[in-house]
Amino acid sequence: MLYINDIVDSVNSKILKFVDDTKVFNKVGSEKEVDSLRCDLCNLVQWSRVGHMLFNVEKCKVMHFGYNNPRVNYEMDGIDLECILSEKDLGVKISEDLKWDNQCKEVVSKANKILGMIKRNFTDRTKETILSLYKSLVRPNLDYCSRIWNAHYVKDIKLIEGVQRRATKLVECAEDLRYDERLNILGLMRLDKRRDRSYFIETFKILNGIYRVDKDLFFIPDDGGRRGHSRKLFKDGVDWILKNFLLAIELLITGTVFQ
Repeated sequence: MLYINDIVDSVNSKILKFVDDTKVFNKVGSEKEVDSLRCDLCNLVQWSRVGHMLFNVEKCKVMHFGYNNPRVNYEMDGIDLECILSEKDLGVKISEDLKWDNQCKEVVSKANKILGMIKRNFTDRTKETILSLYKSLVRPNLDYCSRIWNAHYVKDIKLIEGVQRRATKLVECAEDLRYDERLNILGLMRLDKRRDRSYFIETFKILNGIYRVDKDLFFIPDDGGRRGHSRKLFKDGVDWILKNFLLAIELLITGTVFQ
């Protein structure tokens, strides 16, 4: 980190660092803002030369967000950067439309492969064995960073829930029971409820200072005088996502404390 900490001094745009990965982002609603971002990329190339920490420009990519984005070309060191529609960032598949279809499909595919391996290789189908295997090998793939990509569309919710449906059917003497009955016997909850609970937990931690992060970065308090309690919150729609989803992912994965 000592080699790259001063990289922030080279740009006016927002920048996030994680090990050997650097992300630069900013609003580009005008020609002036586009030129500013292009200038920042040039400054980064110059910084890398001075510090002998050259970027692998062929691996650098651009993702455009927003319907009004001019979607101009950007370059580093004279090389045009590849424009992409989606990219995996710290294990989470980010799409330019900020929808989570691809992320849901990817985690479900991975979880189903592991579930298939369990079904083929384990003859012990007791409650204790299947629960232990499911909780340690399958469900973590469905939980990983779900506070960020929590599915909202019914099709995605059903897709993810299908993994747990198949897992609970592996338990002997429970195959013919209804899904809710199987969950009750195994002490499990529906995955959409589990994701909602974890979302509320993270919100509580941010609001109550358990994470030393500025809560105003994530939430807008309701000052509209509406009826009810005084702790109502808003998320600032797409702008909130654009400003904070990268920060939130790194907070959840690394436990980083932001001052």
